[in-house]
Amino acid sequence: MQLQFAIDTLSTDTALELAAQAAPSVDILELGTPLIKSAGVSAITAMKEAHPDKTVFADLKTMDAGELEADLAFSAGADLVTVLGVAGDSTIVGAVAAAEKHGKGVVVDLIGVADKAARAREVVALGAVFVEVHAGLDEQAEDGFTFGDLLEAGKASGVPFSIAGGVKASSIGDVQASGAVVAVAGSAIYSASDVAAAAAELRAGISEGAAV
Repeated sequence: MQLQFAIDTLSTDTALELAAQAAPSVDILELGTPLIKSAGVSAITAMKEAHPDKTVFADLKTMDAGELEADLAFSAGADLVTVLGVAGDSTIVGAVAAAEKHGKGVVVDLIGVADKAARAREVVALGAVFVEVHAGLDEQAEDGFTFGDLLEAGKASGVPFSIAGGVKASSIGDVQASGAVVAVAGSAIYSASDVAAAAAELRAGISEGAAV
């Protein structure tokens, strides 16, 4: 299982500082949607230039103009981009077309999707490399939210999936046990007093060679 660092900041410089500290322990560096909206696709280029050996994930959360938006991000250096699962199939197909042109990949974010397992199967059939079973910050704050629901949706999908939303050192073992191919950690890393140590602790929680 790979570890993805979701960098939720509004400054490219801050994102680069955080990435530099966490990089030894993570596989995927994610530029959060607010960062891309604030700084533009130049933030993607800066991250890829600083970390050419890492997978750079542009969390576009595209809802329309899938091919156009994905092409912008891939041209800027992104390896993976996100399209929302609630978007129309044609939007996802367009993003996949851009990915194929660049030799990159599309991840479909299932935030806001009611039946995550069913939609996951549909979008992988459309060409997504995996789905992100995701509860956003607002959903995590709602009454009745449980982290276990995300894990169950991933397991029920039967397709490659990541888990995002509340992943931390105490739960990353459960994420791996669910069969996820990627665990996405954000605040558990960037809010820590020692970012490098927090990332290393998460990495240590991933069992080497475990079946996923």
